[in-house]
Amino acid sequence: MNDLFPPIHLAYSVLIARFCGAAIAGAMIGYERQARNKTAGLRTHILVALSACVFAILALEIIALAESRADPVRIDPLRVIEAVTAGVGFLAAGTIVMARGRITGVTTGAGMWLSGAIGLCIGFGYWPIAGLAMLAGLVTLAVLYHVERFGQMRRSGSATSSGQETPEARPGRRSGL
Repeated sequence: MNDLFPPIHLAYSVLIARFCGAAIAGAMIGYERQARNKTAGLRTHILVALSACVFAILALEIIALAESRADPVRIDPLRVIEAVTAGVGFLAAGTIVMARGRITGVTTGAGMWLSGAIGLCIGFGYWPIAGLAMLAGLVTLAVLYHVERFGQMRRSGSATSSGQETPEARPGRRSGL
């Protein structure tokens, strides 16, 4: 029976806290994407963060199980991180689309990758790193969005209604030459 259900070394309260933390972190990043009607939103980011958390916890449990056995087993938790980043990178790449000469979805893909990294941090128990990463990600997504829009509005002030720059608006160029 012990082989069918190996013992869990982390307390259930720790497991629940880590799963909830990963879900909340993913939700915070995903909400911003959802509010802007992006392809990967709330549910996707929650699932990415939660999945990464599960893989990290599983790695910790496998290490603890290997340490409790007499036979030596080589365990490398960095392989879990590599596998999660590769998997999330694959998902994130699916959000990137080129249409009509424009590339879209890069920020959403990066947000998914960040959700995975935060999920790994929480799964391994590195709450402060996860919190700081989440804060930096939210500042990047929310605050810098408004900075970019302000810059775009300022630039569009020198454009004509067709979107073409007037000769007078181009620095260093004179019309009629």
